[in-house]
Amino acid sequence: MAGRTTSPGQTVTSRVLSILAVFESSPSARTLSEICAESGLPQSTVHRLLGELEEWGAVQRDARGRYQIGLRLWELGQHAGRQLRDVVRPYLQDLFGLTQETAHFAIRDGADVLYIDRVYGSRRVPQASRVGGRLPMHATAVGRAILAFEEGWVRDAVLGAALVQRTPFTKADPEQLRKELDKVRGQGFAVASEEVRLGSCSLAVPVFQADGRIFGGLGIVLPTSRAHQLERNLPILLGTAERIQAGIAHLPKAALQPAARARKPQQP
Repeated sequence: MAGRTTSPGQTVTSRVLSILAVFESSPSARTLSEICAESGLPQSTVHRLLGELEEWGAVQRDARGRYQIGLRLWELGQHAGRQLRDVVRPYLQDLFGLTQETAHFAIRDGADVLYIDRVYGSRRVPQASRVGGRLPMHATAVGRAILAFEEGWVRDAVLGAALVQRTPFTKADPEQLRKELDKVRGQGFAVASEEVRLGSCSLAVPVFQADGRIFGGLGIVLPTSRAHQLERNLPILLGTAERIQAGIAHLPKAALQPAARARKPQQP
């Protein structure tokens, strides 16, 4: 099925996905005009499809009439990667219990990192990541911990693309980052400070599959005022990473290949 849209030949399914993709970068509520502008679809089409999505529960409206992701879609999304999250969550909780610092686990999603789970307490730390969110690999500690151990062509693809500079401190020079990744491979951990969000710093280590291939990254986040305390948590991070590696070794192969990992970074 194809209708009159700004993209001739676009199917109904692709139009619905274009609307839902508007909410991918941010959970903020959107107006009808904002959704039209970001999806590239005409208002009549967006209004009609949003009505159907709202009736099903995929989207809902706030008190100001703006649209946001609905609870039914959130509920459905909880089934994605559930086996992996069920394995990782107890170790993240242990990591938080031992350090009292925000802890997270992420995998590669193209040229970004996708956050699978996160545990945090009441300590105030500027937050840049969220469960289900993604950030640039080159600017995060978990991203570098993963990228340093990826195949050469993956590193070349990521560093050969346009590198976003999120803050004045983001390292965005490819040669500087290559040296940084060499250092990470040598020492076994990565550090990033105020490269995505001012006021926070992070320490991360790689998590490998049973066959030695890189799978994800495990990290903690602290306020930059306590950056000098980062590396004292390294032994706990390394020990937790080993426990996660042992845990995922018992998962079926399909659970270790989330759909996100199928998205390859474009090669230069």
